Amino acid sequence: MAGTSFIRAGYVPLLDGAVLIAAARKGFAEARGVALALQRETSWATIRDRIGVGQFDCAHMLAPMPIAANLGLGPLPVPLLAPMVLALGGNGVTVSNVVAAAMDRAGPAGYDAAPAGAGRALAAVVAARRAEGGQPLRLAVVHHHSSHNYDLRYWLAASGIEPERDVEITVVPPPLMPDALSGGGIDGFCAGEPWGTIAVTRGVGRIVTSRAEIWRRGPEKVLGVRKAFADENPEALARLVLALADAAAWCSRPENFAELAGLLAARDCLDVEPETLMPGLAGRLQTAPGRFRDIADFMVFAGGGANRPDPAHGRWLYRQMVRWGDAPSSDEGAAIAGATFDPTLYDLAMGIGDGNQAASDMTGDDDAATPQGPRGLYDVNE
Repeated sequence: MAGTSFIRAGYVPLLDGAVLIAAARKGFAEARGVALALQRETSWATIRDRIGVGQFDCAHMLAPMPIAANLGLGPLPVPLLAPMVLALGGNGVTVSNVVAAAMDRAGPAGYDAAPAGAGRALAAVVAARRAEGGQPLRLAVVHHHSSHNYDLRYWLAASGIEPERDVEITVVPPPLMPDALSGGGIDGFCAGEPWGTIAVTRGVGRIVTSRAEIWRRGPEKVLGVRKAFADENPEALARLVLALADAAAWCSRPENFAELAGLLAARDCLDVEPETLMPGLAGRLQTAPGRFRDIADFMVFAGGGANRPDPAHGRWLYRQMVRWGDAPSSDEGAAIAGATFDPTLYDLAMGIGDGNQAASDMTGDDDAATPQGPRGLYDVNE
């Protein structure tokens, strides 16, 4: 092995940053010859801007962000690659107590029949507000080019709620969402854990559905890498992918959850109580005081091909960008989105020389994941 490679990476304090954080703090990066320097940021806009000006080599990144950059969207577009998926799922939709109470009154389906029942209940609340001449609900997402935005819009539309007409969608940094909900600045939000759990434990909101129930095993966070860095440092990038794969395997083991929660909860990391991280790790969410729901594959760090990029996932995200007016429809755009999620670098790093997935990485429920996006939940135009 050649000398140690220094790599600068940014992350946002979320549970799904676990793989990068564990790689740096549990020694997985060092063992692979990588000095991984992490920088905590509070917003995805800052991550986008700092990687855009070259202050980061790579980052914990929302899955649609590298696609947006490669399409030339945003203030500082720079060519990016997504050579590895860091987490599947992990998001939830949380609403204020006032909205949740109105959903309860809307019918017996309520918010415990997520996502379809919760969508029907919310649609009834939205319709009642409109009939009374009230202000539309204001719902927050973490970034415009985020899975949260597209998941939320997909679910709303499938429930008969038209985004922008029936509800307002705004952007709020993830750590600020519980405070914004408590203060009345927003009526609900879609964000990664632990911020939904924190809203529930503070008594200011209820979780009504989750990404894993809208699109089970959908890609949520990826390793976003500057293409220039990848081209100039292929060996260092391969080492980093191996280190992150080691860390992902460690993070996925239930016997490590308590230690992982303690690691992530540190003041210089997420700065939260460790117990607020356990529901997301275990997939058993407290949706409201005294109410719990077990959600299959709520958050996945490894296994079943979780870490290998899939070009079809990139194309599905691109179709959502087109659907909601964020990008023009074109064959070129679809090709760019698919190429952003090209698995070649991952396969080379993992020693999969023929381009096929390793058998050990393909165990799991293949029917639970679909490269086209959500299926079997709604009859809508994806």
